Amino acid sequence: MDIIANYGTTLVLVAALFGFLMAWGIGANDVANAMGTSVGTKSLTIRQAIIIAMIFEFAGAYLAGGEVTATIRNGIIDSNAFADTPDLLVLGMIASLLAAGAWLILASYFGWPVSTTHSIIGAIVGFAVVSIGPEAVQWSKFGGIVGSWIITPAISGVISYFMFISVQKLIFNTDDPLNNAKRYVPFYMFLTALVICLVTIKKGLTHVGLHLTDGEGILLSIAISIAVAFAGWLYIRGQQYNPQDDSKMHFANVEKVFGILMIITACAMAFAHGSNDVANAIGPLSAVASIVAAGGEIGGSSHIAWWILPLGGIGIVIGLATMGEKVMATVGTGITHLTPSRGFAAQLATAATVVIASGTGLPISTTQTLVGAVMGVGLARGIAALNLGVLRNIVVSWVITLPAGAILAIAIFYVLQICFS
Repeated sequence: MDIIANYGTTLVLVAALFGFLMAWGIGANDVANAMGTSVGTKSLTIRQAIIIAMIFEFAGAYLAGGEVTATIRNGIIDSNAFADTPDLLVLGMIASLLAAGAWLILASYFGWPVSTTHSIIGAIVGFAVVSIGPEAVQWSKFGGIVGSWIITPAISGVISYFMFISVQKLIFNTDDPLNNAKRYVPFYMFLTALVICLVTIKKGLTHVGLHLTDGEGILLSIAISIAVAFAGWLYIRGQQYNPQDDSKMHFANVEKVFGILMIITACAMAFAHGSNDVANAIGPLSAVASIVAAGGEIGGSSHIAWWILPLGGIGIVIGLATMGEKVMATVGTGITHLTPSRGFAAQLATAATVVIASGTGLPISTTQTLVGAVMGVGLARGIAALNLGVLRNIVVSWVITLPAGAILAIAIFYVLQICFS
């Protein structure tokens, strides 16, 4: 308690610095692989991906994140265990931010798409065990996280597999692929818009003062999705398609139609990611700021101070712009060859999986969801379409993420104790 009383402002400033570093790592790794399919299919340039990420990450975090960003009482650790020693929780959260951020930046340097969620969870578990003991960790939830390594990619992989199979049957394996693309792509636009609207209305609009019943929310989502599909239909009809392009690349005009859809799914992916993963950076930072502001009293949840969300958003955008290219390359071109139609199936499956899983309270990994979806698209073309060497490296990086975060957090936690003792 003396540490918080004597060094409160310094602790918040250090937490803000390390929170910015964590957001930087999220931008370099998680947002990069979320946008990797769009950039890998050349539907978006890196600059366009950054602009989309900037807008929709903020929108997802604000609208679908709700008023409370991180509920530490119901998280991976039991905050009640720190009731008598809140200074340990503050130092531990700061150590976790630095440990997870450092690991994400290292992984991004090597082009490994790892989980930001699991990075911060591993770090929090590490400091909790050495500061209070194993009883401070809610191991039942930890076990669910390990199980999500298999469940999450499997769900998104199955969705993307059948999504791309439907595209093949309805469009590519027909006598007139281009006209069928014009006919059916607006329907896929409807599905994409519906995913975004449902999660927004279900989770976030009470935060901005709009209260709807479930029935009203579903009707509004359907109405907006129909409008998006109609606008997409008009846009597609107005585009010029050159038959000679198909002689240079088979189905070039069909892929051009899907390129339009990739932009919409990129928005959906950024929105879904913002609603789920931005809290990894600003959640622990919010916890530190609220505990210090309360003079050491640990509340059940941490509310966002006005400056925290912009800090996280700026860090994410800078991370994507400066270090995102390698992870984009791994996801966009390394696992399997992606075209706009394949990338669409992967991205829509990922966004849908994030929305579905958000209701369970399990801290799923957007990274693992997307990798599973890309694998599903590859499997729709046969096992030979997958680069198994790249997949092996990705899985290994997933496995070592939790212990890497824990070990780094333990070392940093001890250093911080020495510095502030």
